[in-house]
Amino acid sequence: MPIPAATYGEVHLLPSILSADFSRLGDQVAVVMDAGVRIIHVDIMDGHFVPNLTIGPAVLQSLAPLVHGRGGLFSVHLMIEKPEDFVDDFVRAGADAVSVHVEACPHLYHAVTAIKALGAGAGVAINPGTPVSAVFPFLDEVDLVLVMSVEPGWTGQKFMPKAIRKIRDLRRKAGPALDIQVDGGVNEETLVPCAQAGANVIVAGAAVYRSSSPRRAIRSIRATLKKTYLCTACEG
Repeated sequence: MPIPAATYGEVHLLPSILSADFSRLGDQVAVVMDAGVRIIHVDIMDGHFVPNLTIGPAVLQSLAPLVHGRGGLFSVHLMIEKPEDFVDDFVRAGADAVSVHVEACPHLYHAVTAIKALGAGAGVAINPGTPVSAVFPFLDEVDLVLVMSVEPGWTGQKFMPKAIRKIRDLRRKAGPALDIQVDGGVNEETLVPCAQAGANVIVAGAAVYRSSSPRRAIRSIRATLKKTYLCTACEG
C-alpha cells in the first residue's frame, strides 16, 4: 500500500533511522513507534551518488514485520546512482514510498512510473544546489517532493536556510495537495520556518535519535509542529 498523500495542514514526523543505533535497530524503531510515529524514514546511500554507504533491501526487509505489523509504513529515500534499477528490490523488501533524486535520474519520468507501477508512493528529491524548478514538470506525476536542507550523505549537518525559499516556491506552485518533505538538520528550531513555508512532512534524525530520550524528543517536536500549523492556519 502506498503512503496516502496528505493534504496541506496534515503534518507527519518521520524519524530517520540513519541516526539510530544500528546495533539495536529493531529496538530503536520500536521506541519511536511506541511514541506514536507511523512512518519510518530510511536513507539508502551507495557510496557513489553520495560519499556515505548505508544499508540495502535486506535490512529493510528484516524491519518490515515490526513496522508493518504495528500498522506503520516505510518512506525510503534512494541516494544512489541508477535508482530505477533498484526500485523493485526496495518495494519488494517493504518500501511503501520511494523517493529518487532528480540529479540521479536522466529519465525521471520512467523511474517515477516504475515506482507507481509497483504500488508504492513516488517521490522526487532535490539537492541544495538544484533549483526547485527542476521538479515542476513532474508535479502531476509524484506524491511528494523531498527538499534536502543539507548536502546528502551524512547525518547531523547544519540546516541550510535557503531550503525555506524552495519550500515556499514549491508550495505556491504545487498548491495544497502535494506532500512537501524536508530533510537535513531539522530540529525544533529549524522546523518552524519550514512548516510555515509549507512543508508538511518533516524528517528528523539526530534531533530524535541523538537526544537523551527519543520518546520525549518526538513528543516535543510534535507539539511544536502542532502549534506552528495552528498559528499558520490562524494567519490565513
